[in-house]
Amino acid sequence: MGDKVLVIEGQAAQHDSPHRQLEQAGFTVRTLIASSALREAHLIGPSLILIDARPQDRAAIELCRLLRKDLSLGRVPLVLLTGNSEEDRIRGLEAGADDCLAEPVSARELVARVQSVLRRSPRPKPGPTGGPADIVIDRAAMKLSVRGNEIATTTLEFRFLDYLALHRGRVFTRDLLLDAVWGEMQFLTPRAVDTCVRRVRNKIEPDRANPVFLKTVRGVGYRFDANVIWPDGGGSRD
Repeated sequence: MGDKVLVIEGQAAQHDSPHRQLEQAGFTVRTLIASSALREAHLIGPSLILIDARPQDRAAIELCRLLRKDLSLGRVPLVLLTGNSEEDRIRGLEAGADDCLAEPVSARELVARVQSVLRRSPRPKPGPTGGPADIVIDRAAMKLSVRGNEIATTTLEFRFLDYLALHRGRVFTRDLLLDAVWGEMQFLTPRAVDTCVRRVRNKIEPDRANPVFLKTVRGVGYRFDANVIWPDGGGSRD
């Protein structure tokens, strides 16, 4: 099938039943704990999210609401495994779920309902260059993640990456970057930009000898090509 399903557990999984059943049906499946799910879901780029919401699991319901408000994940189909009562199912639907399945659920019904939701749901839009996010920039927490791994940066490096990401695909000369990122700092030459680029590449590039995110445009300057997500709704060019 090729569809990626993200299974979110409220706590450390006591069983792997949904994961195993969906994999056997041909889905690519990832399982996460709810506490880290929102951040990592941006990097996975799922076709559908399945939340295992145990009866009275208010954290799972709140996660459902947060996913629906998220700029990049808000249109991803969402299925809840929930309690057997009508109240449980209504609470899940009111939180934004596309479907609610009462546990215990058979493997055949689970797979059939997931396939049904996928068929009737619009496909989520891919990242800016056609794939899931490579980098997550959390301005509020001053945190940077590259393909799921948190990377330590200085304040200058963080500001430098954030600026380039806001103007993805644009070529900048060293002088333009000095004005935009370093501002009024004195006694700096364009070589300060090259030094910063080297440090940043050492931290974010899978192979710093062959950069795929922060590229050199010979004779001109630098261009940033990574897919970026701002969890706090950033990304505006102000």
